[in-house]
Amino acid sequence: MTTIAFIGLGNMGGGMAANLVKAGHNVRAFDLSQDALAKAKSAGCAVVVSVLAAIEGADIIVTMLPAGQHVKGVYLGQDGIIENAKPGALLIDSSTIDIESARTVIGAADDKGLAMVDAPVSGGVAAAAAGTLTFMVGGSKPAFKRAQPFLSTMGKNIFHAGAAGNGQVAKVCNNMLLGIHMIGTCEAFALAEKLGLDAQTFYDISSTASGQNWSMTSYCPAPGPVPAAPSNNDYKAGFAAAMMLKDLRLASQAANSAKAAIPLGAQAEALYALMEASGKDDLDFSGIMKLIDGSL
Repeated sequence: MTTIAFIGLGNMGGGMAANLVKAGHNVRAFDLSQDALAKAKSAGCAVVVSVLAAIEGADIIVTMLPAGQHVKGVYLGQDGIIENAKPGALLIDSSTIDIESARTVIGAADDKGLAMVDAPVSGGVAAAAAGTLTFMVGGSKPAFKRAQPFLSTMGKNIFHAGAAGNGQVAKVCNNMLLGIHMIGTCEAFALAEKLGLDAQTFYDISSTASGQNWSMTSYCPAPGPVPAAPSNNDYKAGFAAAMMLKDLRLASQAANSAKAAIPLGAQAEALYALMEASGKDDLDFSGIMKLIDGSL
């Protein structure tokens, strides 16, 4: 039985840890939230009182944390994971963070002789619970090979994106594209309605024409056509607008560093920032429909 330490049991991490338990692993879990710990315990995790207690003797250490400063805070320093992990442990960070922080932490792990990958995810809360996430993995080929069986327990699609940090590159580029697609889809549905074409009819036509895209057919932002979409549940978040804005800001930061032009990405960031300023960023990211149609 593999002993796995899991640090960070939020909406995504909780489901991921639960799937590792279901696969028969011994999972020691830690989070600052007592509610999150209680849920992890009910899922079969052994809850502990600190990061160091979680990682003691662990074969695999998985983290799912909010931002780069949290990841560096947990991994680096005398009291960090890298300094205190057992020799030969595999480190997997599934947080979505800035690329520079990911590469800094993996570099520190390499210096200590520990294998580590950055493995951010796509798929949202439902996929985390169902074990159908997509993992975008950066790191050496041997580290990826070691991580793959455990990632496959938590996800359906596991991709090696290349060197350290490239998992984060894939994630921010993918989510920038998703944000742009969602806004364009919302604009099309809002315009169609104002011109007298109802959402279902427009969906029936465009979903089989050249305008078809994932935001339309799997996550339609207009209420009606896709029953399981958040638009039919008052835009209750599966993937919150606040998280989309975080990823768009990471894309902007990366683009500035690379001197790359992302005019549509920048506009998407500005629109999601308006949701934040309106105090509505707890809605699903498809809730940008309400900003565009004037109902926010």
